[in-house]
Amino acid sequence: DNVIDVSKYPLPEVEAMVQGNRKIGLGLMGWADLLFKLKIPYNSTQAIELAERVMSFIQEKSHHYSARLALERGSFPNIDDSIYQGQPMRNATCTTIAPTGTISMIAGTSSGIEPVFSLAFSKNVLDGDRLTEVNQVFEEYLSVLDLIQKAEIIDKVAATGSLQDVTGIPEEWKRIFVTALEIEPEYHIRMQGAFQKYCDNAVSKTVNFPFSATEEDVRQVYRLAYELGCKGVTVYRSGSRTQEVLTVGKEMKNQACGSKTKIYPRSRPKQTHGVTDQVKTGCGKMYITVNSDQEGLIETFITTGSSGGCSGFTEGVSRLISLALRANIAPEAIIDQLTSVSCPNFIRRKATDKSIVGKSCPDIIGRILEQQLENNNFPRTESIDRPLLETYQEFGATLEKILSEKQNSDLTEEEYLHLGICPECKARLQFAEGCLSCRCGYSKCG
Repeated sequence: DNVIDVSKYPLPEVEAMVQGNRKIGLGLMGWADLLFKLKIPYNSTQAIELAERVMSFIQEKSHHYSARLALERGSFPNIDDSIYQGQPMRNATCTTIAPTGTISMIAGTSSGIEPVFSLAFSKNVLDGDRLTEVNQVFEEYLSVLDLIQKAEIIDKVAATGSLQDVTGIPEEWKRIFVTALEIEPEYHIRMQGAFQKYCDNAVSKTVNFPFSATEEDVRQVYRLAYELGCKGVTVYRSGSRTQEVLTVGKEMKNQACGSKTKIYPRSRPKQTHGVTDQVKTGCGKMYITVNSDQEGLIETFITTGSSGGCSGFTEGVSRLISLALRANIAPEAIIDQLTSVSCPNFIRRKATDKSIVGKSCPDIIGRILEQQLENNNFPRTESIDRPLLETYQEFGATLEKILSEKQNSDLTEEEYLHLGICPECKARLQFAEGCLSCRCGYSKCG
């Protein structure tokens, strides 16, 4: 309540609304780790009942002390227009369940009321070494094993994030240590409903679906969320991407990710036409030439005003862009990759020179490409029609099988994201707070 008084607000209207309602959001995090410690499976009736008991206690106590605070400081100004008419209440709302994605990492616990996405994962560190991080509670269980057996289990779990296919461990462990993709969607939403029952604000929760999920599966979750009184619901189907080459029907037909066909660039025409732009970067001037023919953008030539690493780098980028354009890769996909890159030196220089636009050399190149695409009125590509990976679906394979069979392959960042694998540490990505991210710190949103 004190934070509301000392906080600064961007607009008077915002300050008036916040001061008028004085909403706060007491909640919790580390729920999955608590269930691990209590040996209660996340996908069980016992876990749902415990969720109601815990949240009802938090709700009861927070309302009790908000009412006591109202007797000392007065009720929130807009109380006459609320459900608390005639009752002392300092805060219009007292409880919420936030994602806590970042602060839970700092605290070393699971986020919000989400199940853990992976029991163990590996990440790349300096000099090409790999560091394996294990869920703390799971590691406590492993302490009863000898060092060799413990190391073997950790390696197996780090490869898939799951304990279910590991042999030589108690079945009770497999029942307790379930991960997000192993929990039925119904239990995801029932857990959210249990917390929502005793929560003033909305509950942050993601319902994780396997790659094989259908429209009907999603519809059932939305219907159940409505019946349980949830104020919102987020669903994420493993493998989903904004430019994914998938056709989703009732029977999930045509889910092939691509074919084994190799793509080679078309020949460069003898004559092209284009425009050269001079731009400022973090390292000096850069000249970007974008050429096109009757079919669209076809090549780039990029030079810098200085020699050395940057010059070689930009030439390499220029060649790869030209190769991709002539191979009929959608320009929008190339632009999306380029504009997502940032450079610390570029940003530092930009702070002292306001004429510099963008956040890196690749970002500027992407902006120029987008500008030329719009100026020439070339048709925009609606989707990227290009093979990414072998057609596993023809043999009835699921995404989980693709993950296990492809984990050691050399793939591009886009292909890793397509499979739901972190390009940095090769662990499986999770969808949280509206973005694909990984416990190692990688985020698709930058």
